[in-house]
Formats: sequence, structure tokens, C-alpha cells
Amino acid sequence: MPSAHDTPTIQPGELLDEAAELTLEDLARTCHMAPGWVSERLEAGLLQTDGPGGHWRFASATVVRARRLAQLETTFDADPHLAALTADLIEEVARLRQRLQHLEAATRNGLARG
Repeated sequence: MPSAHDTPTIQPGELLDEAAELTLEDLARTCHMAPGWVSERLEAGLLQTDGPGGHWRFASATVVRARRLAQLETTFDADPHLAALTADLIEEVARLRQRLQHLEAATRNGLARG
């Protein structure tokens, strides 16, 4: 019987260009939040940016994280730091699952050759 861990989580989304960089205003608009919301998360260290202050640029990974923070804060009325901790855990679980899949594939390939 499949477990909850075997069932892929499907979330609505959009494709992001890895090379594209967004401005603070673009990121705020993408998250459906005010620019001040983004600034507050930057000052608190909950979001990362490329470039010096005032000329901030945000990579696609930051867009995903910011949208997740906004969703957690809005849906659960979560404190920004709690939302960031939750996002950290979600990201870590995703990395660990990906690593496990690679290890399982490598093991299967090794057994198939032997």
C-alpha cells in the first residue's frame, strides 16, 4: 500500500527562468504582497538577494521561497520567523527526498550490473 511519502505533491506553479532576476517590486507583485513586506523579510534575514541594497535582484529560488513564506503567513496567520522555519524544513525535506531518489537509482543500477 503506498504511503503518504510515495504520493507526489502537486502544486500549481509556473516555470521560472533560472537566469531571470526580479526587482523588489516584481517579487512583491509575484507574491501578491506589498514591497514593504519583501523589505521586512530582507531586513530580518528571511530572504536572500543578489546585489547591493537599493539595486536588489532576486533569483528564481528566492521567488519560490518568498511565495512559500507569503502563503504560509497568509494561510496560517504565521509569524514571519515561524513561516521561514517551516519553509526551511520543507526545502530540507525536498533536498533529502531528491538525494534518496539518487541513491536508490544508483543502488538499482549497481545491482543491475552485478
